[in-house]
Amino acid sequence: MYRSPTPTVDVAIVREESILLVKRGHDPYKGSWVFPGGFIEYGETAEAAAVREVMEETGVRIRLRDILGVYSAPDRDPRKHVLSVVFVGEYVSGHPIGGDDAAEAKWFEIKEAETMDLGFDHGLILRDLKRWLCSKGTYWSTRKRSID
Repeated sequence: MYRSPTPTVDVAIVREESILLVKRGHDPYKGSWVFPGGFIEYGETAEAAAVREVMEETGVRIRLRDILGVYSAPDRDPRKHVLSVVFVGEYVSGHPIGGDDAAEAKWFEIKEAETMDLGFDHGLILRDLKRWLCSKGTYWSTRKRSID
């Protein structure tokens, strides 16, 4: 039997000094805040999945701006090996409201989010997003990072 990682997307949506996070409604990490995202459907591009997942989970319309990076550490999701393409999204319109498997959606100041215990590896993604905002560099799970 051939096994391979399952492809997903996550989106870091930036509006001024804030980011949009969702509170997970289901395990794993039920009750934890994370970037909106989810599984790519068969026949769907990663880009289309990113826009769809954000709309389903937050009710917010976005425009994809860039790829932050690819996160593929085999242990990043306790359910199975999940590979995520993480996009940087730009807010277009809408009021955040939790939908689909998100219990809640809310804007957080980046400084506040840094103090939170985010689910999955989203703390790492947030740290990389901060670097991206300064340098526009891309990241991946095993890329060496300078100490902050």
